[in-house]
Amino acid sequence: MKTGHVELARAQQERWQTAYTQHPHLHGSEPSAAAQWAAEAFGAAGIDDVLELGAGQGRDAFFLARQGFSVHATDFSEAALDQVRLEAQREGLDDRVTAALHDVRDPLPPADATVNAVFANLLLNMAFSRAELRSLVAEIRRVLCPGGLFVYAVWSADDPCSPTAMSSSNQAQHWKQLGEGLSMHDGFVGRFFDDSLITELADGWRLDETTSYDEGPRPHRMRRVALAKES
Repeated sequence: MKTGHVELARAQQERWQTAYTQHPHLHGSEPSAAAQWAAEAFGAAGIDDVLELGAGQGRDAFFLARQGFSVHATDFSEAALDQVRLEAQREGLDDRVTAALHDVRDPLPPADATVNAVFANLLLNMAFSRAELRSLVAEIRRVLCPGGLFVYAVWSADDPCSPTAMSSSNQAQHWKQLGEGLSMHDGFVGRFFDDSLITELADGWRLDETTSYDEGPRPHRMRRVALAKES
């Protein structure tokens, strides 16, 4: 299977659409650790507006909005974004949180150098080929203003669930390897990031931060990365 094919992208979009429809709080309501860190980094840089990619049902978008940021949340699931819009109205945050349907395999809508910060939690480790990841990161760099920040968090290759870390018996039971570093579990396709990929995607950026940490009830080993577009 060639992971960049439209068929894989469409299947994953349908899988996530179903998951968000069936589980209105799929990832809970508490903000991610990455969003909490990003709020401090963005605030320290004097940034007040954020483009969030792969926002899902909005737990991080709402957290950032409560911290005073204006957030433009995007996702490729209309079901998730409908929930974001409804919750924004309920919480009186619709002046700070906007939501738009967008697949990041397509060029980002903003014009060149018009965005101050981009945030993405658990997006880059989804079903993208390495070429698609490089294209996405290049698009993010294009839309960022000089000095703008890009903060993302992904599963680490050191995570116990990573195919490279699991025993062969567990791997055979839970993961189907698809090639190009992608694996499938329970219908979801993902990638675990190692140092080489983080370094590859940081080419042309100033790498300000890369930190490992654990998160979740059955903790995943995560990597948080902060990149700056140099002036």
